[in-house]
Amino acid sequence: MKCSFFYFCLFNLLEFHAMQEIGSNHAQSLGFSTDGFATTPTMRKMHLIWVTARMHIEIYKYPAWSDVVEIETWCQSEGRIGTRRDWILKDATTGELIGRATGKWVMMNQDTRRLQKVSDDVREEHLIFCPREPRLAFPEKNNKSLKKIIKLEDPAQYSRLGLTPRRADLDMNHHVNYVTYIGWVLESMPQEIIDTHELQSITLDYRRECLQDDVVDSLTSPEPIDGTKTVSEHNGTAREDADCPQFLHLLRVSCDGQEINRGRTEWRKKPAR
Repeated sequence: MKCSFFYFCLFNLLEFHAMQEIGSNHAQSLGFSTDGFATTPTMRKMHLIWVTARMHIEIYKYPAWSDVVEIETWCQSEGRIGTRRDWILKDATTGELIGRATGKWVMMNQDTRRLQKVSDDVREEHLIFCPREPRLAFPEKNNKSLKKIIKLEDPAQYSRLGLTPRRADLDMNHHVNYVTYIGWVLESMPQEIIDTHELQSITLDYRRECLQDDVVDSLTSPEPIDGTKTVSEHNGTAREDADCPQFLHLLRVSCDGQEINRGRTEWRKKPAR
């Protein structure tokens, strides 16, 4: 499915919301439910839904005002309990590749909140609309979408505490929409990076549902050099190159510290205007 539109201008979240909307429109055009969960008839009968497990997004060039951007998206199977969706973003005028993304969803029972394997009936309903041959937005071996994210431990160098969901952040099931987590991660980024850099890539692992009444802390630190130890164990030495800094992120419930989401971002210097 392809869609061209003109707005893409103020900040990264516009692009992520656009990708989400295109994916939802694609699912609905295939006859899946219109409740935002893209469920098949068998899934609805068994009270099954898709929940986001992982997202990886790379932006190579941000559109300027009035640019037309084309987004192509498709879905396919991912293991016994999951499905995946990929996106390709191009400049509609030149055909230049400006971004790629991939996401993984797993199946959950809406009543028990437990993960469940994809049954053959659901797989048949789902796979009929998928590419016959696997097609990946990131076909390269050892690409960054596969990189494991280590947990960020206290003390974090940067934090933003007490974030709360707005009504606009909630999905039809009154859980926080997966795009909202991106904004929360960016809330604890150091201002000097926001002022001089732009987001190049982001990877998010979703560990727990976030509910309407949850209060959330956003933590950020530069990524450790070897990717295996915390910043504190390195005595503060971390991979924070001046031009392309990289950061680890953690979203957690304020009251008990339960992990909601862990993330990793890479940044690049803003181009001269």
